[in-house]
Amino acid sequence: MTEAELASMIDHTFLKAAGEPDAVEKLCEEARKCNFACAMVNPCEVKHAVSLLEGSGVRVGTVIDFPLGQGGLPSKIFEASAAIGDGARDIDYVIDVRMLKRAAKDDAVRRQLETELTVINSLAKRDTEGIVTKLIIECCYLTDAEKVLACKLAKKAGFSFVKTSTGFGTGGATVEDVKLMRSTVGPEMGVKAAGGIRTLADALAMIDAGANRLGCSAGASILAELRG
Repeated sequence: MTEAELASMIDHTFLKAAGEPDAVEKLCEEARKCNFACAMVNPCEVKHAVSLLEGSGVRVGTVIDFPLGQGGLPSKIFEASAAIGDGARDIDYVIDVRMLKRAAKDDAVRRQLETELTVINSLAKRDTEGIVTKLIIECCYLTDAEKVLACKLAKKAGFSFVKTSTGFGTGGATVEDVKLMRSTVGPEMGVKAAGGIRTLADALAMIDAGANRLGCSAGASILAELRG
């Protein structure tokens, strides 16, 4: 794998609640220099990141209802609409894990969750071409059967990717979860591994397992390791 090929699979990420005052500027500078797929920032930083990356070809992405996924649907719609209006082109949306667990046992709740996911995905892709949607299913809290259900719901709703983790749960991406997600969604849908990917070996293991997008804050050092 070439450096450019690996860079094109990385969402360079800064989603912490705290950090250096110029953290987003540094993130976007690295994203531009390395030509990453996307720079992922919190919703309040989208406009600034868009201005910093203008003309670079690097997309700006953000997270919706992050990291818990337990806001009401009206607030989720508002947040997604605002982020898209500010220029976000990748929308990573957190599933309500507790609702998913109920949906695995209750058909009415499952239909309600299906509706919510369809609404959010349709909203994101309705007026703006090229929006990429990713459903974060937070694997660390789920059984394998629940992970499969989440992937099937994401595919049915039309999401572009399923994503392993927020990075704020009790665990991040694992090879086993990526393999399960890829086998569930098939070759035509994206799988994003995120959480705990810090080295080139981590990145390649996730890609070998079936991931075609990586969410990590260590993207620059991973590319440097590849060059070395």
